[in-house]
Amino acid sequence: MTTNPTPIYSTAEIRAIERLAAALPAPPALMEKAGLAAAEIVRDQLLTDDCNTVLVLAGPGNNGGDAFVAARHLQAWWFKVILVFSGERGRLSDDAEQALVAWLAAGGEILAEIPANKTWDAVIDGLFGIGLERDLEGKYLELVNTVNCMHLPVLALDIPSGLGSDNGNVYGAAIRAAMTVTFIGLKPGLLTQHGPDYCGEILLRELDLDASSLITPYAWRLDQAYAQKLLPPPRSANSHKGVFGSVGIIGGSTGMVGAAFLAGTAALKLGAGRVYLGLMAANVPGVNTAQPELMLRPVHELFKLDHLSCLVVGPGLGMEPDAYFWLGSALESTLPLVLDADALNLIATHPRLASLLRTRAAAAILTPHATEAARLLGINTAAIQHDRMAAATKLAERFNCGAVLKGAGSICALPDGRRYLNTSGNPGLSSAGTGDVLSGIIGAFLAQGLSAENALLLAVHLHGAAADALLQAHGGPIGMTASEITDAARSLLNQWANN
Repeated sequence: MTTNPTPIYSTAEIRAIERLAAALPAPPALMEKAGLAAAEIVRDQLLTDDCNTVLVLAGPGNNGGDAFVAARHLQAWWFKVILVFSGERGRLSDDAEQALVAWLAAGGEILAEIPANKTWDAVIDGLFGIGLERDLEGKYLELVNTVNCMHLPVLALDIPSGLGSDNGNVYGAAIRAAMTVTFIGLKPGLLTQHGPDYCGEILLRELDLDASSLITPYAWRLDQAYAQKLLPPPRSANSHKGVFGSVGIIGGSTGMVGAAFLAGTAALKLGAGRVYLGLMAANVPGVNTAQPELMLRPVHELFKLDHLSCLVVGPGLGMEPDAYFWLGSALESTLPLVLDADALNLIATHPRLASLLRTRAAAAILTPHATEAARLLGINTAAIQHDRMAAATKLAERFNCGAVLKGAGSICALPDGRRYLNTSGNPGLSSAGTGDVLSGIIGAFLAQGLSAENALLLAVHLHGAAADALLQAHGGPIGMTASEITDAARSLLNQWANN
């Protein structure tokens, strides 16, 4: 396991790292190192003696310079290299111009277009790197679409051309890579929004540079190695249910009782000692025959329990006046809170509730998807998705609590500006009730004594990892259910704890 999570850097931070590296007493030859690293990956993982022809696309910036260096090394290793340069030589940076000169000096040739009626075994995408912020058009759009139609393994340099480095947005079109080798540090766009669909396997090459010694990171990758460091302590033989805390769930209005049961069952199966359901719906039986361990109470009785460890408010809550009242009571309590679904919609609608959340002393965790986040921030969903990192950061800062912006590459943000991009999960989570399960899991970890930060990070990664385990078991994401997520998460949690 790694000692610390892997840092993630914005484009501006990478540029600052490069400037600081260039000012070192012995500045590293970053372009040469990057090109060599790319060539080694292509040689070792994409080409063989029988499949030995590679198409290299070099663009107008330093990404193109990396491609020139990679092409030079591959040709020196006796691979057949065809290089297409789509930029203007007079506008290249000094480093990229030197890389081009070295390629020509080694006997390389430059083509302006992809030759017709030729075949290749692999492609290196060096068209655009991390600086792209506008839609591709003209010859660049045509090149991207042509490569995607080849259905060949593509190695993208730094980030697939057409993909936003800071946000994972697709600018017109983007290369669909089998592998992406990213340099110096990870970038947000590799891991969130559309990044997971376009990057393939992500390989980090730091180029012998300790980036975190030059720029302090504020974002990190949330992976299994780090998540396993956050586990609750091992359970002793001399323990009882009171040791593992009690979770209260407030929700389950008429027609949405199942949401509260999903959250409660998740809290129970992920280790909480006791789970109480305060249901908004009337005429609910006093026991859930499917999960009789859950204790059903009128909502007001939850606030009389002196041994509750936390409250989960929102699964199936509804928007009625009673929901507003009980959410306000929860916000005024001293218990840690997990706020989901209609609890978020009520906070977005009522300034008093938002003020209570911002000013409370006890911890709170928000779990919105993009539409709920848009309501909380008073903008539209498209604006949230356009810059998910910024949106998650603003949620945590505005409401003074932890937040997870759910979606492809869920982003966990903390009030001090730190962010974690989750690497687990798949489209199987796009089904009813999975958010309720996540809320229950967070509640279970809070009840077992984890800090709000650690409970959030561990639950988010475990939730996605459970979906990944089911993906393998089912052969795909179709038909995955929330109840299955709970059982798979319990199994994984025990495996991680035993290891």
